[in-house]
Amino acid sequence: MSRMLVWLRNDLRLADNPLFHFATPPESLLCVYVLDEAWLTPLPRLGASRVGPARLQFLWQSLIELRGELLKRGSDLLVRIGDPVDAVAELVVGHDIDEVRVRADAGWEEQQATAQLAERLGDAVILSRQDAGTLLDEASLPMAVDDLPASFSAFRRKVEQDWSVPGAVPAPVTLPNWPAGAPRGFPPLDKVCERAAAWAPDPRGGFAFTGGEAAGWSRLDHYLWESGAVARYKQTRNVLAGADFSTRLSPWLSQGCLSARQVHDAVRAWEARHGANDSSYWLVLELLWRDYFHWAARQEGASLFGGRELPVPSDDFRAWCDGRTGVPFVDAAMRELAATGWLSNRARQNAASYLVRDLGGDWRLGAAWFEHCLIDHDVASNWGNWRYLAGVGRDTRPRALDVHDQAGHYDPDGSYAALWQVPGVSAHGEET
Repeated sequence: MSRMLVWLRNDLRLADNPLFHFATPPESLLCVYVLDEAWLTPLPRLGASRVGPARLQFLWQSLIELRGELLKRGSDLLVRIGDPVDAVAELVVGHDIDEVRVRADAGWEEQQATAQLAERLGDAVILSRQDAGTLLDEASLPMAVDDLPASFSAFRRKVEQDWSVPGAVPAPVTLPNWPAGAPRGFPPLDKVCERAAAWAPDPRGGFAFTGGEAAGWSRLDHYLWESGAVARYKQTRNVLAGADFSTRLSPWLSQGCLSARQVHDAVRAWEARHGANDSSYWLVLELLWRDYFHWAARQEGASLFGGRELPVPSDDFRAWCDGRTGVPFVDAAMRELAATGWLSNRARQNAASYLVRDLGGDWRLGAAWFEHCLIDHDVASNWGNWRYLAGVGRDTRPRALDVHDQAGHYDPDGSYAALWQVPGVSAHGEET
């Protein structure tokens, strides 16, 4: 019998999570999440932390619910704040752990942390990396990760020739015992970040996100079965405001409260009852886009970030962050982002294009600012999308949106711009 530690990162669920499924259950199971203290420290040039108050609150809600589900099954959760490798290594040594399980994340920093832990532990402890959260595992890709096509279209064509998405696996009924004498629990959020504990979304956003598996499933059920909005997804996905024009599932997917396979299974179940259409197909396609960015990030490594040293921000960049560019369509998007932690796909594209193409800003600063603000930040999708729009890296075709034409098409009566006019609060917490 073994003593196992599950190192949780972006996989905060029990169902469809291979970290919690065992051919032979271990003698004991220690489940730990480590919030990297570096994420809470403002980046010198950006003037903002890696994780902002909106996402940190959502994360804490997710952790609280996950702990409740673990307790129901005879286990528990430990949350530490510090250096993840140091914290996990200390627990391994202190509690005679035989095996560590961790998700094979797409992010370069997460990959490096896993490699550093493996070096620290040596051969005495098994370190098992598990594919999780994506539609396809690495072994089921129609190409090696190193041979991933430069465009999503080419990737999609190869995958759709002959693909089958495995079904999601139910949550375990019971789990192994908590190790004797091991610490458990975590600090209250107000002791970690007062701003995150006090944060509340602006009601103009029309939707409030709550972390955790239950809230994720509630949203998925509403979108598919209660509202039937999935039937109109292709027609509404470029709308700018409202609760149901988009699935809004991205925060739960980014933290791993839901898996892509769970969403895929639910959409296929809806299609079985109501019939497939362009909208349900498009929703599955969005999940495949997410997979593509995951595998692209695994292929690109540190180059995903275009050189991690951020340039000195300009006054134009600060104005863009605060929604003070003077372009109502762009300013509305940036104010909504700061006030709610979320933004529609169409608004994200226009805000990013304006920074890069019209202001001549550095795309890396934009990606870093989105990382701070977004509840649904996912390193592969966020940085991958910014690189895609900036035309750097994998696909160098120029992409520029005329934000005035876009506003005329998607906000012809100016209602979205008017919705996010002042009064409000800037991205830096000041009255605007």
